[in-house]
Amino acid sequence: ERNVAQLEEEAEENLLMLCEEKEMLQEELCELKRELQLEEQEQALEEVLDKQIELLTPLVTVCEKFKEQYKIFATSLDATRHELPVKNIHIEGDALTYLDKLQKHLTVTQELLAEVAPACAEENVEACADLKEFKKVFEELDNELQRGYTKVQNLSFEVSKEVSLHNQRICEETYGLDAVKHWYFK
Repeated sequence: ERNVAQLEEEAEENLLMLCEEKEMLQEELCELKRELQLEEQEQALEEVLDKQIELLTPLVTVCEKFKEQYKIFATSLDATRHELPVKNIHIEGDALTYLDKLQKHLTVTQELLAEVAPACAEENVEACADLKEFKKVFEELDNELQRGYTKVQNLSFEVSKEVSLHNQRICEETYGLDAVKHWYFK
């Protein structure tokens, strides 16, 4: 009976140890399952993110082009906004069709401007040189006119002075010096 009791005690101790070990192993198993689940979720998210990046990468260039074209459109619209009515803008047909047509026209306009811009640049350089030369000639003419105007003013002053002195002499000869002084200083 003692051996049985002792064996039962040892069996109970072993059973308690096994139960504790089982609990500990179950906790470890739950932790490992949770970590595995998190890793699977991370991997799935990474795959989805990679697919999104793969699909959205070409759109970056399209967005950049759209951004440039929108800036050009906004600038054009801003430049002509005084000509457009603020309310009740009427668009015939479908708005998307209208925008597609507008996009085509804007693209053609941009291409035409790209073709014309270099030719205009050369003409502008020539025009600037001509304008500088014209400005120089204009300044020279302006200076000459100023000198001429000053000379005319001085000449006019001298003529007025001479006429005045001439009239004074005639008055003095006609009426006498005393009468003229009395008449001027009254």
